[in-house]
Amino acid sequence: MNTEQLLKKIGIDPGNYDDLHIIRLFSSFVAISNGKVIKITDPSMTYCPLARQLYRHIPVPDPPDRETIKRLIKQGIEEKIAKLGFFTADRKIEHNRIAIPYGASEILMYALKKKAIDAAVVACDGAGSVIASTPEVVQGIGARMNGMFYTSPIPRLIERLERLGSPAPFKDARIDQIGAAKEAARLGYKNFAVTVNGFMDERLEEFRRIEEKYGVTITIFLVCSTGVSSERAMEIREHADVVWSCASEEVRSMVGPEAILQITRKIPVFVLTQKGLDAISAYSSDMDLIRNLGPLKQHFIAGDCRGKKISMGKFLTYLSEASLPVRSDDEPRFMLS
Repeated sequence: MNTEQLLKKIGIDPGNYDDLHIIRLFSSFVAISNGKVIKITDPSMTYCPLARQLYRHIPVPDPPDRETIKRLIKQGIEEKIAKLGFFTADRKIEHNRIAIPYGASEILMYALKKKAIDAAVVACDGAGSVIASTPEVVQGIGARMNGMFYTSPIPRLIERLERLGSPAPFKDARIDQIGAAKEAARLGYKNFAVTVNGFMDERLEEFRRIEEKYGVTITIFLVCSTGVSSERAMEIREHADVVWSCASEEVRSMVGPEAILQITRKIPVFVLTQKGLDAISAYSSDMDLIRNLGPLKQHFIAGDCRGKKISMGKFLTYLSEASLPVRSDDEPRFMLS
């Protein structure tokens, strides 16, 4: 899906707003303008284990109905605006603590700290694509941020990012990870990661062409995979390095079996390549162990299995051999109709 199709699907005309941001939370697209939630599409999910963990203070009825879920989504977004300044010029953009145990920004933060990569191309509300080389900025942008699909420029926020050495190359704040990857290469970064929204239409093979043209190494972190088609899952399987399964059955069933490593079981993170292992290894207490897993066997990391003791981030886990994917009874669930 491209941006024009997304806006049509949501029923939003950006020309009617001087400030507009669109994210996805709990399978609903959420539009925010001037610090207020202005639209929420109907959710297709009834349950997400990560949302339950992050918003455990918000009671959810059983069974939940769509209007109740939309009300709870609005409450969750409003909390982020009030506490963290999301979608405003005062947004918090530096952070150094883990917010989500196996989140993309957490892993990128550690990869930058341990110099497994030299930059990360990420998406930030109010700035669009951002080239960040500071661990705290990567985590500040990504911690507690749901998938970004569209944003408009907040000049003071862009200026703050640039002062921190994390430029937003497009002053219209568009999310263009391919264009930003080219700019990162032109700026001299040689080994960087890029987060790519799996639901949108940026072609992953374009990043491989950038590698060849500029002589750089790009590690693709595929995020926001809920709702991807089988065709997109095949593309992800062929070109991505690290994949967050989100609520996608296609990713679990089509990408999971090809993984070298799976991290956690409820919302698995699949590592498909050596580049992925190199990046993920920085999040572990034993970088050499993770780097040297190799493609001949499949491995699984979780806190509730037997195996070699290893820390991931600040969490004690275990590494074992396994046939992937390893499934859970506690996975995201969808409405029947």
